[in-house]
Amino acid sequence: MRVAALVDDYLLAWVLLAVAIGLLVPAVAVVTRASTLILAVMVGSVSLTLTTDRFRSVNRRGLAVVALGHVLMPALGYGLARLLGLSPALVAGFVVLGAVTPELVTPTMTELAGGDTALASTALVGIGVGSTAFVPAAVSLLLGADVGVDVRAIVEQLLLAVVFPMGVAIGVRHRYEARVARYEALYPTVSAVMVVLIIGGVAGANAGVVRSNAGLLAVVGGGAVALNGIGYALGWLGSNGTDRRTRIAVTLSVGMRDFAVAAALIIAAGFPPVASLPAVVFGVVEMASSAGLARAFGRRLN
Repeated sequence: MRVAALVDDYLLAWVLLAVAIGLLVPAVAVVTRASTLILAVMVGSVSLTLTTDRFRSVNRRGLAVVALGHVLMPALGYGLARLLGLSPALVAGFVVLGAVTPELVTPTMTELAGGDTALASTALVGIGVGSTAFVPAAVSLLLGADVGVDVRAIVEQLLLAVVFPMGVAIGVRHRYEARVARYEALYPTVSAVMVVLIIGGVAGANAGVVRSNAGLLAVVGGGAVALNGIGYALGWLGSNGTDRRTRIAVTLSVGMRDFAVAAALIIAAGFPPVASLPAVVFGVVEMASSAGLARAFGRRLN
C-alpha cells in the first residue's frame, strides 16, 4: 500500500519531524497521557508478526551478547560522561540511561530492519525483569550512593506495555494464523506510526528541559551519540558469526536504551532536572539513528 510505504520508507523523516514539532509545540506532550496505550499498540502490532516457532528458535548466543552489552552500557555511560567533564548530575544521568532496559520500540525497529524480532522481544522482557535489581546495583556501584528506583513502576510498564500485548498478539496469531498472516506487511507500519506519536509526545514533555539547558546540548549530544554508537558497535561486533537477522536484533537491542524510563527514574530519585537531559537527548539520537539503520538494513534485504 502506498500509505504504508510512505511511513516505512521515510520513517527517519517522520521521527525528526515529530521531534521538531514536540520542541516547538510543547502542548503535544498531551500524547504522553496515553503513552502506555500507544506502547501497547506498538508492541502488540509488531508481535502479530511473531509465531511460537520463532521464539523457540531464538539464537541463544545472540541473547548472551545482548545481556553482556547491557551490563557494560552503564559503565560506558559513566566513562563517557567523566571524559567529557560533565557535572555529577549529568554523570548520574548517563549512568541511569545506560543501566535501564532496551528501548520499548526496539522490536519494532528490528522488524522494520529485517532482524529477528523474537530475539529482540525476548531480550527486552528478560532484561526488563532483571533491571529491577540491576539498575539500583549499577547506579550504587558507579556513583557510590543508593538511588531509589520505583521497581513497581518498571514492572507495571513492562507488563502493560510489553508482556500483556505481546502475549495477546502471539495468541491471536496462533489461533487465527491464516487470517492474521494475510495483513502481516501492515503490522510494522502500525508500530512505526506509534513510534512517531510517542517520540513527538516525549519531545514535547521535555521541551522545557532542552531549552533551559541549550548551552549543554552540544556536549551532552556528543556523549549521547557516542554511547548510542558504541552500543551498536558492541552488538554488531559481538554477534559476529551469527546470521544477519540475529546481528541486527543484537545491534539494536544493545545500542537502544529506554530514555523515557531513564528520565522518569532520574526525577523519582531526586536528582536535579538537568540530570534528565542525557536521557532526553539520547532519545532523539537513538530514534533518528535506529530509523536510519532500519532503512539501511531493510534496503540490503530488498
